[in-house]
Parts: sequence; C-alpha cells; structure tokens
Amino acid sequence: MTAVFPGLDPAAYAPHALHSSERMWPETNCYVDLWIEVLSARGLGPEAMLGFTVTQDFEGDQFTFFKVPLEDLESLYDIRVTELAIFDRVEAHVAEQIRRGRLCLVEMDSYFMPDTQGVGYRQEHGKTTVGINRLDLAGRSMDYFHNGGFFRVEGADFDGVFQLDQPESSIPFLPYTEFVKFPDRQMTLAHQRETASLLLKRHFARRPHGNPISAFAAVFPTQVEAIADRPFGYFHKYAFNTLRQFGANFELLASHLAWLDKASYEHAIADALKISESAKTVQFQLARAITRKKFDPLASALDPAVAAWDRLMDDLGSKAG
Repeated sequence: MTAVFPGLDPAAYAPHALHSSERMWPETNCYVDLWIEVLSARGLGPEAMLGFTVTQDFEGDQFTFFKVPLEDLESLYDIRVTELAIFDRVEAHVAEQIRRGRLCLVEMDSYFMPDTQGVGYRQEHGKTTVGINRLDLAGRSMDYFHNGGFFRVEGADFDGVFQLDQPESSIPFLPYTEFVKFPDRQMTLAHQRETASLLLKRHFARRPHGNPISAFAAVFPTQVEAIADRPFGYFHKYAFNTLRQFGANFELLASHLAWLDKASYEHAIADALKISESAKTVQFQLARAITRKKFDPLASALDPAVAAWDRLMDDLGSKAG
C-alpha cells in the first residue's frame, strides 16, 4: 500500500466544514485539526469526538491545549492510537506502517512545511504534528494532513522535515510518533451518537471547578503588560495559547452540541458561541492595547465570556450532568 487513503490529492482536497473560512476560528490547534481531517477522510463525522472540549481549563499561563483523548477515539470509532517506537530512520518506520494501512502522526518542524507560508515556513522552527498519508522515498515526496488541510512536501523541504540533509555525525532524528489502527468495519452513526452522549456526561463531570475564563480575566491585563515590550511576534504566541485556544475550543463545543441535538442544546450552543466570539473580539483589543500601551480596558473585556461560561455550564448541568 502506497497511501493510507489512496484517492486523496492535495490539489483537489476540500477541507471539512469545521475548517470553513466562515467560522470564527477556521483552525484550532494542529492535533485536533489533524483529527478532524483524518476522520473526514475516513468517512466519519468528527463532530462526535468534541465533547471533551467542556473540560478546558486555565492553567495559569495558558489555556489547556485541548486534544481529543485517545480512549474517546476508540469508544466512538474503534480507532486505536498507539505510540510508535522510533529506533531506525523515521521515514523507514512510516513507510512500513503505510504498507500496513496505518497512518503515522509525527512531530515535525513547520520550518520546512510550505502550508505554513507566511507564518513559520522558512522563517522559524516550530513543533507541529502531521498525519502522513503517502510517502515516496525515491521521489522525495510526502502527502500529509496538517492543520485544516491536506498538503504535499517535496524536494529540499522533504529532506528538511526528515533531516536527511544533516551530517552523519548529527544526533538522530527521533520524534514522538503515534500510529493509527483503523477498524475493518465502521461503527454506526447510532453507536457514535449514543457513545458521544455518554462521553459528554463523563467529561462534564470533569469540568473545571471554577470558571476558567474568570481566572484568566483576573491576570490578563497584568500578563499583557508584562509582554508589551517583547518582540511583537511573541504577541502571536501568547494570543494563540490563550484567546485562540479557548475561543476555538468553545466554537467546537457548539458544533458538537448542534450535532448531538441542536434543539435541546439551543441555549448552550448560543453561550458557547458567545465565548468564542468574545475571544475573537478581545484578540483585536489585545493588539491595540499592546500598541497603545493601555491595559486597563482589558480588565472588563472578558466579562461577556465569563458570564456565558457560567450559563453554559448551568445549562449543560441540567441536561448532561
């Protein structure tokens, strides 16, 4: 087997609707975005997996980098994900797994990925996770899932992502790698809906004890003032790990609830979207605050999101608790 999903072509690939440009956050984070596209390529609905988003918390300097629990993937879709030991060349391990119909998720350097043009490509080194669908070692070409799409890397960039251009004396490239075992038969939609409802209840019981957006709002102006004199590029990293993480997280929660039962969760969906919208608005306010060196307005900027989180949890408690 030369590809896990043989019919996919990066030039003709259409991303899933969860990555539509019309959404507030067309991309979320590399791991969740990758799974959205992989499940879609498999013919499965990624909305079913998103109940875990209700557990997101503020971790003091960042919001939880939300990732779908691997046990949820197994419960919902009978998809099993396991760490792949790397003791030889990475590309040799990946090629073997592709032959066996398994997708490898590999941590790589976005510096060599053309799909990050204007952000990381040939500008800065950054760790990111990709799902390798097709690998042509002789032709120095790879097709891969990354963020909200499906792409190809080749030539010098191919050499770069696998560190083939390094001296023989350099430290071996041993990235963290997972491999995905797909089932012979798809789980039914009825099974996915029933399981997703149960998982939402379990995750709701694991929600933060206090309002995480309120906790963030209490330190937000101070944190921003502390980073105001740093290079402007740091602003993007801070915003990604705070405002974007919870904004994207709750937009995905809204999509999950709409998939489960749009009518029953009408108010919860509205509050989840309010949180997402507030994060987007405050991100623009954050940029202005840093430019103008005026931080006091940030103290109340998150009030709508704080109130929406409380209403959201109350509503979910009456249904999923």
